[in-house]
Amino acid sequence: MSLIVQKYGGTSVGTLDRIRAVAQRCLRTQAEGNDVVVCVSAMAGETNRLLEMARQIHPRPDPRETDVLAATGEQVSVALVALAIQAAGGKARSFLGDQIGMRTDDQYGRARILSVDDDVLRASLARGEIAVVAGFQGEDEHGRITTLGRGGSDTTGVALAAALQADVCEIYTDVDGIYTTDPRICPDARKLPRIACEEMLELASLGAKVLQVRSVEFALNHDVCIHLRSSFDDSEGSWVVTEEELRSELQEEHMEDVRVRGLAVDRNCAKLALHHLPSRPGTAAKIFRPLAERGVNVDVIVVAPSSVKGKCTLTFTVERGDLATATEIASSVATELGGKGVETDDKVAKVSMVGAGMRSHPGVAADAFEALASVGIDIQLVSTSEIKIACVVAEDRAEDAVRVLHRAFGLAG
Repeated sequence: MSLIVQKYGGTSVGTLDRIRAVAQRCLRTQAEGNDVVVCVSAMAGETNRLLEMARQIHPRPDPRETDVLAATGEQVSVALVALAIQAAGGKARSFLGDQIGMRTDDQYGRARILSVDDDVLRASLARGEIAVVAGFQGEDEHGRITTLGRGGSDTTGVALAAALQADVCEIYTDVDGIYTTDPRICPDARKLPRIACEEMLELASLGAKVLQVRSVEFALNHDVCIHLRSSFDDSEGSWVVTEEELRSELQEEHMEDVRVRGLAVDRNCAKLALHHLPSRPGTAAKIFRPLAERGVNVDVIVVAPSSVKGKCTLTFTVERGDLATATEIASSVATELGGKGVETDDKVAKVSMVGAGMRSHPGVAADAFEALASVGIDIQLVSTSEIKIACVVAEDRAEDAVRVLHRAFGLAG
């Protein structure tokens, strides 16, 4: 007997007919001899509806009350899925985050999971029930409701799989797997049967929407096997595995020859440039510490010497929603340091290449830059790691950049 965690996103439970289909899939999985724990999101569009009501009531709603409100979407879903399983002749019990000891920190709207008490779920499984758990929500040490941020149900599903030592966490969505890039940009994008967890973590953090980045991080840290697949058919999806497993499985295909495995594009970017800053130790820290304290995540960072001796220009990117806060903080600190203002640009995007094969292949960056230059795309900023190259470009050229790189690295199906 295997223990399988199945996570269903908002589109998968978006209507009553789809909820009934989810119930049938859960029952089939159980009938095959498996214990089944199900994690569900709110019905498609429900979280947005709830948050919009909060904004209509108050222009800056209190985060604690916002979490109380947003968590109700999943409460509806778990009850309906449990009822659908019961209506189809099965045994099911629904659980909210606090009922299974889903303990988090107190960062409302973006809480992080600290622990899960698996005793309640194991007791439910022992009774022959399908345990249906609300994703996206938990409680802090004071018993207050918290939510995990957008896509947080993915993280809940993986956390449940880790706590229960499940054989696999199946994440069901409206796509049938992980592709070399967004098929809406490149119709010839190829589905990847297997991808290394490290590669998926980079792609998720760089803008690929198929899995939430924290869920992949959780899987990597707790050795959880993820199978991403469609809730609308029974086809094999994409498996997120360790790099060692991937190398073993792709041995015949000469993994060493695979330089780039996938491309991601992130349009949620804005760029800030602080000019005429003193070029000395501690300057960057004075900029980035107050940004961190206000919860602003800084991504690509470049320090360039100025034409004036002893001065430099500091350029970095943030999420667009943080641009106003970042500009306010950066302007204040730059003035204190004797800088000459802050230049901002919210019409940029980040296009990234990811592949474990980059470790052993020199020249990937050169090939990428030549490909972009061939279609007249200017690279404004670059960030690299062992397995990724991220380029900040003008937003209106982002899709052109994806297409030319997709061709250049032979990623088409």
